[in-house]
Amino acid sequence: MINKFVIANLKMNLTTKEISSYLKIINNKMFVSNVVICPTSIYIPYFLNHSYDVGIQNVYCEDLGSFTGEVSPLQASSMGIKYAIIGHSDRRIMGEDDNLINKKIKMAIKNKLKVVFCIGETAEERGMLKTDKVLKQQIVRGLRGLKRLDLQQVLIAYEPVWAVGTNELPSNREISDFIAFIKDICKKNLEFVPFILYGGSINEKNIKNLMRIDNVDGFLIGSSSCEPDKLIKIIDIVDNMKV
Repeated sequence: MINKFVIANLKMNLTTKEISSYLKIINNKMFVSNVVICPTSIYIPYFLNHSYDVGIQNVYCEDLGSFTGEVSPLQASSMGIKYAIIGHSDRRIMGEDDNLINKKIKMAIKNKLKVVFCIGETAEERGMLKTDKVLKQQIVRGLRGLKRLDLQQVLIAYEPVWAVGTNELPSNREISDFIAFIKDICKKNLEFVPFILYGGSINEKNIKNLMRIDNVDGFLIGSSSCEPDKLIKIIDIVDNMKV
């Protein structure tokens, strides 16, 4: 059985000096193959040069063109990047909709990138008991038109928007129920069930409890992954805890 995934999303954090220090710490302690590091784009070569599996935090929906400030899946793949985070709530807040996300996913897969497809409900949607409806819509629209072979390149990260960076988490039962719901939606609508990750306010203190969720296939770590010692603790627990 594959170890649970640990995907570290460093977001727009750390300076060049801090990245150098970060690498010195993790290089001596990280020997597992289930970890993906997703630094800010300008720092990606630092991690590639140390042979880590690297993901990019966002890609555009075209291979080439006059799109100043964007990075294409073709460019990412040509560097040796293996993963792309698409549909993160940070991007949705900036105006990305399901249609654009679907285009990005298709273009990423075309260029041999594995996709970490983020879905999740807002606090308002949760309060209105619309989580099921929101998740189904994001899945069906985001993965529309993908063939079975394409879907094998997709991991879905369930990240409740209200939990990201808030130190508030759903209960283990809620997470387990929503993961089961997501898998059921995928099975019924796509005839394929991808790996499902959980993300949102994960840290070295709550990861043991989250590891007790038997149907989660891994974790998308945000702010805690910016501190290398915390990330190492999380990885150690994920890889060594018996559940």
